[in-house]
Amino acid sequence: MPSWRTTLTAAGISGPALRADYTYAARRVLRREPAPYLTLRLLAAPPLVPWLTAGVGFMNLVDDVAETGTVQERTAGLAALTERVETALKTGDSPDPLLRAYAHAVEARGLPVHWVTRFLEGAATAEARFDGFATEEDFQAYLDAYAWPGLLVFTGLQYQDGPGEEQAAGWRRFVDAAQRVDFLADLAGDLAEGRLCLPRARLAEHGVTRADLEQARDTPAVRELLAAECARARTALAATAGILDLVEPGLRPVIAAMSELMGHQLAAVERAGAGALRKNVGYGLRAPVRTLARARRARRTAVRGS
Repeated sequence: MPSWRTTLTAAGISGPALRADYTYAARRVLRREPAPYLTLRLLAAPPLVPWLTAGVGFMNLVDDVAETGTVQERTAGLAALTERVETALKTGDSPDPLLRAYAHAVEARGLPVHWVTRFLEGAATAEARFDGFATEEDFQAYLDAYAWPGLLVFTGLQYQDGPGEEQAAGWRRFVDAAQRVDFLADLAGDLAEGRLCLPRARLAEHGVTRADLEQARDTPAVRELLAAECARARTALAATAGILDLVEPGLRPVIAAMSELMGHQLAAVERAGAGALRKNVGYGLRAPVRTLARARRARRTAVRGS
């Protein structure tokens, strides 16, 4: 793995102040989400790493503000953050080094600003005011408003001038699967925090109440509901086939690893059954290690062959 200095140079990021901003962004991501950071550093092509790292840092910043405090505090915090982001994007300057790095990445890579605006608007509505989903249509609206643009403010930086229509549509399918798996894997923790992320209409279809889930009742109806949700996630995951054809070569090992790990996590949820209501379902240790090792070997082979 090349040094961070070498990685910045490979991306064409020069000047001590700008390099310091990207270094700040990288350290922030490493502290908050070490696994995604290390995955990028190990598997992504060095010229892409600084851009994507700044994107992850920005995505995390918006998520943190959208999920902290009361609804009023979240809304006020996002309004203030939106002003700071707009200023940074217009001027390239900000008191926050993370926003300076992200604004530079957006400009340098030509990411359409409407993805950033859409993400911030979705954070202030779909996420900050989240009260669950009544139907599948509500879930899809959440993806369109928040999860999809949230993914593209990060992954969109891989493309010079942003994702095309086909690429953006591919990421929409990807985030559909990722969000379904995430909601199932984090079901216990979300319920403990008062969040129900399964559409209420589907609970009613199976004769399951919110209390059944909150109290982790292992009943036939609950098991049927969870099995049906896992089946939907499986279908969504299958619909992401071909995503690697839409990914820049330098990021393909990362996305291949992410896809494989999603499959591992969904399988773990399926095995857990009603146990997923008592404890969040992680990847375990072996699956990530094996996946990353295999992806690292594949990347080395590809580099040697190029």
